[in-house]
Amino acid sequence: MKKLLMLMIVLGAYISVFSQEKLVKDLDFDGKKDTVYIDQKALQIVCRLSAQNFKKLRSKTIEMSSDNTYIKSTRNGFELRNNWMRAGYACQFRYEKGEKRIRLIGITEYAFGNAANDGSGEASANLLTGDYIGNWNYFDHLANNENGELVKIPTIKTKMKFSKIYLEQFSEESYFSYQTQLEDIVEKHKTAEKNRRAKK
Repeated sequence: MKKLLMLMIVLGAYISVFSQEKLVKDLDFDGKKDTVYIDQKALQIVCRLSAQNFKKLRSKTIEMSSDNTYIKSTRNGFELRNNWMRAGYACQFRYEKGEKRIRLIGITEYAFGNAANDGSGEASANLLTGDYIGNWNYFDHLANNENGELVKIPTIKTKMKFSKIYLEQFSEESYFSYQTQLEDIVEKHKTAEKNRRAKK
């Protein structure tokens, strides 16, 4: 009997952890609880706001949604987190009172790179101000008497242009288009660091 009770407690805790797919909090600042969750069948973020009579607001399809994709509460709203084996990203959203819509306001990402950590690092972009901060590394095979060395690229701080993206317009393409802009910026700073080191 004790074993059965213990098993039920463990299973209950397990189910409790994995059933917390729905975030309940006041997102639109009217003192009433709203909900946001991932519709696993439609692969969309669904948000129900009290200010909009709990009508279902849906993102576009998030095709790469998996067991490692989830909604998490943030100070001003919520974020969609997507974690893979050696990389991941989070997209932050908040309710804009003036526009009465949920807006994408920030993106953060991380990567562990390959086995030598080439391409590892992390970055964040504030879509409201256009501020981007990135801390990235690359592996220099010729450094250290050709034994190789992980090199930190000096912190990248720059401005980027972002168009407004609301929940109904959001898909993983929103993240990948940002990442495409980012690749050129990181490559430029990586080349500059390689040239600086070559002059030593």
